[in-house]
Amino acid sequence: MLEDPQPQRDAWEFGTLPLALQEGKPVFAICKGHQVLNVALGGTLYLDIKGHNQPEDRMENTQPMRYSASAKHRIPLVNSSHHQAIDRIGEGLEVEAWCANDDVIEQVKIRDYPFGLGVQYHPERDWIYENLFSDFFDHVLKK
Repeated sequence: MLEDPQPQRDAWEFGTLPLALQEGKPVFAICKGHQVLNVALGGTLYLDIKGHNQPEDRMENTQPMRYSASAKHRIPLVNSSHHQAIDRIGEGLEVEAWCANDDVIEQVKIRDYPFGLGVQYHPERDWIYENLFSDFFDHVLKK
């Protein structure tokens, strides 16, 4: 199910992302940005998943996570409210985390890239995610 299409935002994001990647700029893609990153790299989405858009998921860190051995950033419980998710992974992306309950992809990184992280959850909603932003800003300052 497609809700609230934003063609101008989509055109800007899909136009800007390849330029940022070409220049090696740090990329921190959150929620829809995570999905855009995947699609821009040739991946696909599930358009309507169940169980990830409950009221308590918006602000509370209730969703248990499962991480790959290579994941740098690990948060045991996240707040994740969305109705779309990654299906087929995009070229050059590596899955770092899944929802422990149903294996929905919640975190990816761009392989062999200075800083490229996509998260389906919302780190802007809680201080427990501060290390994600600190890592991103450290890379922004270096670039």
